[in-house]
Amino acid sequence: MGSEHPAAHGERQDDPAGPEITAGAAPTTAGTPEPADPAPAAAPRPRTEPPAGDAAPDGEHLVGEAPGRFGRPGQPLRLSPFLVGLTGGLGVLLAYAIFLAVRNAGSVLVLVFIALFLAIGLHPAVVRLRSWGLPRGLAVATVTLTLLAVITGAVYALVPPIVSQTGELIGQVPDYVTELRRNDTVNDLIVQYDLTGKIESAATTENITRALGGVFGAAGFIFGAVFNIVTVIVLTIYFMATFDRLRDLGYGLVPSTRRDRVRLIGDEILAKVGAYMVGALAIALLAGVSTFVFAVVVGLAYPFALAVVVAICDLIPQIGATIGAVVITLVGFATDVPTGIASAVFFLVYQQVENYLVYPRVMRRSVQVNDVAAIVAALLGVALFGVIGALVAIPAVAAIQLVLREVVLPRQQHR
Repeated sequence: MGSEHPAAHGERQDDPAGPEITAGAAPTTAGTPEPADPAPAAAPRPRTEPPAGDAAPDGEHLVGEAPGRFGRPGQPLRLSPFLVGLTGGLGVLLAYAIFLAVRNAGSVLVLVFIALFLAIGLHPAVVRLRSWGLPRGLAVATVTLTLLAVITGAVYALVPPIVSQTGELIGQVPDYVTELRRNDTVNDLIVQYDLTGKIESAATTENITRALGGVFGAAGFIFGAVFNIVTVIVLTIYFMATFDRLRDLGYGLVPSTRRDRVRLIGDEILAKVGAYMVGALAIALLAGVSTFVFAVVVGLAYPFALAVVVAICDLIPQIGATIGAVVITLVGFATDVPTGIASAVFFLVYQQVENYLVYPRVMRRSVQVNDVAAIVAALLGVALFGVIGALVAIPAVAAIQLVLREVVLPRQQHR
């Protein structure tokens, strides 16, 4: 009874109330607590890796990068002012090189653009022939042969009058010279200004060489024009034959999340371009037929050639009809004054009918372009790109209107 037990682990000897159970000690049935388990050691803190794109600390490599065949990758380059300036300079040089390439290949790009535009315009005809059961190759061949027939007919209508009129002019040159020599006033001018000596001095080898160079330059111009026409025809045939593949390739460059919507809008734009081509050809055909009938009635020479000229000029929006009217009116005045006056009156009336009745209705059904927008687009197209700009102005406006209505304006409404 008088013996003292040694102080157990966790008891306070100066506490008369008895032993105190410390935190973490489990009491036993005998009332004495058992020693508590030691506190578990803190788990080591994992070393975090720097996010992608951040540099590792100085002197260290990126964490987790295993050495490859050529060693560990080093730290990313720091954005120094020199590196930024060098990158900007290289970007400017690349942009200038692209500009030079586009400028030097401008003539070729224009031919490609014209061929692509014609292929888009002729594609509805190919689709219509395929809906009748023709294979694609046969449909493309039919459209191509029709186009070549139209071009051949236009050339056949225009070349003979030019050749015959030029031959008649050359044949009349001796008579003109004889009449001039019989005129006393002309003889006095020849003696006074020594025109005979000047003509003889001008007929030197150097001047003849220059004249031949001019002739060769004209021949080169004609050859270049023929080459460009053949190139456009060949490219148009190729684009028509591979139209579906080229279109799918263009849509394939669009992200898949937007591809369906881009496909719908793109197909609508292509349909509008084709509808515009059909409408423009219909208006030009009407102008040509009306001109042919008028030329036959008033007795103008070469009525079919004049009708072809008017039809070709009428393909140019807004200003083409005026150009054709001026040409035919000049031919009428060259015939006689009453015929010239009749030509001026006829085209004045016809242009009013075409501008206010035929053209708006056809274009409103085909491309649905505002009249004011069509006029402004045609003027801008002529000012920027000449005749080619005038031809593509209205389809471009139709495409811009579609994109604004379906993409830009709805997006602005949700902002």
